[in-house]
Amino acid sequence: MFESDDHSPTQPSPHDVHLDKMPESIGPYRLLEKIGEGGMGEVYLAEQTSPVRRKVAIKVIKLGMSTKQVIARFESERQALALMDHPCIARVLDAGATAQGLPYFAMEYVPGIPITKHCDRYRLSLPERLELFLQVCEGIQHAHQKAIIHRDLKPSNILVTVQDGKAVPKIIDFGIAKAIAQRLTEHTVFTEQGQLIGTPEYMSPEQADATAENVDTRTDVYSLGVLLYELLTGSLPFGPVKLRALGFDEIRRVIREEDPARPSTRVSSLGDDSTDSARNRKMDSGSLVRQLRGDLDWITMKALEKDRSRRYGSPSDLGADIRRYLTDEPVLATQPSVSYRARKFVRRHRVAVAGASAVMVLLVTLAVTMTIQASRIARERDRANQEARTAGEVSDFLVDLFKVADPMVSKGDQLSAREVLDRGAQRIKERLTEQPLVRARFQLTMGRAYENLGAYAQAEPLYEAALQAQQAQLGSEHDDTLRTLSDLAGLYWRMGRLDQAEGALLKSYQTKVRIKGEDDITTQNAANSLTNLYLTKAQSKEAQRPYRQSYETRKRLLGPDHRDTL
Repeated sequence: MFESDDHSPTQPSPHDVHLDKMPESIGPYRLLEKIGEGGMGEVYLAEQTSPVRRKVAIKVIKLGMSTKQVIARFESERQALALMDHPCIARVLDAGATAQGLPYFAMEYVPGIPITKHCDRYRLSLPERLELFLQVCEGIQHAHQKAIIHRDLKPSNILVTVQDGKAVPKIIDFGIAKAIAQRLTEHTVFTEQGQLIGTPEYMSPEQADATAENVDTRTDVYSLGVLLYELLTGSLPFGPVKLRALGFDEIRRVIREEDPARPSTRVSSLGDDSTDSARNRKMDSGSLVRQLRGDLDWITMKALEKDRSRRYGSPSDLGADIRRYLTDEPVLATQPSVSYRARKFVRRHRVAVAGASAVMVLLVTLAVTMTIQASRIARERDRANQEARTAGEVSDFLVDLFKVADPMVSKGDQLSAREVLDRGAQRIKERLTEQPLVRARFQLTMGRAYENLGAYAQAEPLYEAALQAQQAQLGSEHDDTLRTLSDLAGLYWRMGRLDQAEGALLKSYQTKVRIKGEDDITTQNAANSLTNLYLTKAQSKEAQRPYRQSYETRKRLLGPDHRDTL
């Protein structure tokens, strides 16, 4: 059986649902219409007259459904909503019990429609749809920061309303939300044998597992990927007709093993339906396929990865890549070629720039910076001579690196930015041996360049070599060493090597606590990074200490209402 489907409680127009034995009031609220009904609860449009007059949505357990498990799940939804305060999440206003002892809660009434219907009704373009989707990502990121996973994201749980003339998505129905840092109630039990918790069309592969116990925040990233797929193409990765016609085990197999077609491919296969989809996006079907092909294909498919370690790590990471697409920056969802990055750069700046020249400018700028750095770290009597030798070695290195650009040497072939970078990474091993810190700065710069290109395997040895040099020259407790250690942890994280990332972040955090103390801002940043990693690994117990320590420290230093505290 399915624990949630498209008939779960939503907030449609009050005229869409038939009244059936509706009570006159619940608590201090006068009921007006039944506006939604699901497996365990009913939702009513109600009026509050005191102390303020307003319309609210009342959610109450159905008569005859007040089992221990249902009450626990209902209480969990109420607690989950109470933890959050975000403009894209419906707020809880009040809670209580009916005359029959059934729990209820009053929440913000959202007179909206599902996000997909809103986009089609007003024929929003792809950029307009993506801007709306970004707000949803921000709302789910807020829930994750409060240690809540929604687990049932779908259009009927994301309603769009208009506030001050602007469309605002509102996320509702946290009825099967999961707490990843603590229990929402003392009796929260969600998964039963033989049940799928969620809606099959939007369910992540790990949710389709027989136990569904190993679910973390990336399950919501997958569901957001399904929603993005639908907003872009007008269809689902796996259609409801196909899934619902299958048996329980076959549904699980399809979700866990079959890969959907890329969005551009799906639109091409829609036939006559593609014309309607394109018209709803203010273009023809051919233009829609062309706009989807490439970046939007890769962004969507990365969010829909079966292996969650290959998905975006968080809704904010997914949103950041969409923002890069909207601003014509290279996205991280694919390993871009040099020509791809060059096209993006030309589109943004409208000037023709060679990739190799960009790398040259970067390294020349770095050479000037290294000369200044050398003047600060040289303490010996031959300081001037040391600086001269450093500048000479840097100059020789750059001259040697780019002399292949000479037509007499390269035989007329043009070097790409990646080829220049590869050459530099190879030759830095034998150069600047008497200036280990200068060499480390070069290695870090080239490592970051590789990382931005998505070439993580090439970036790793450069980061590690730079870290080793800084530890030998500056010590393990120096700010530069700790910064490089944190950068290396971030690289491990992006590579999916979470245990190595944890070791590096934990070492950085413990060192900063010992040297700088808990009140230092860099210590708090390290605590936040460590907490987010533990949440990504679904290690709620380990996440609690740095999370609570960071929260209490920021509250004491900044105040409880400061945005960095919240």
